Amino acid sequence: MAAAAKAIAQYQGVDIDAGVSSANPHQLIEMLLRGALDRIAIARAAIERGDLPEKARRLSTAVAIVQELAACLNLEQGGEMAANLQRLYDYLMRRLVEANANADAAILDEVAELLMQVYRAWEGLPAAMARPTPVIQGAAA
Repeated sequence: MAAAAKAIAQYQGVDIDAGVSSANPHQLIEMLLRGALDRIAIARAAIERGDLPEKARRLSTAVAIVQELAACLNLEQGGEMAANLQRLYDYLMRRLVEANANADAAILDEVAELLMQVYRAWEGLPAAMARPTPVIQGAAA
């Protein structure tokens, strides 16, 4: 059974790698946002089960993803929008750390709702419009 689980995990890893390598910058941001949301949901379930190591692993990854989202911002060209997103991402990282320290599912709900708002806004932006946007570094690739 463990061999089957390992094979499935390897297959999923290849599928993810293929998706990342063929994605445009707009799609990569969507993937990061979905990845953070997925990890937050898994961490929330881990809190409910009392699985604190799993919660910590998933929230650590969620923080790293939000850090990457913040690193993608082009503050010089993105103006107020990029600055607002940076403040939001900083806030979300602090809240994720707090949720991890206190095993607080309510904080995870708050973070997930805020990230979902960003995701919906980004998803609604046509990829053609997202490419030249100065808010995200490398988006004009």
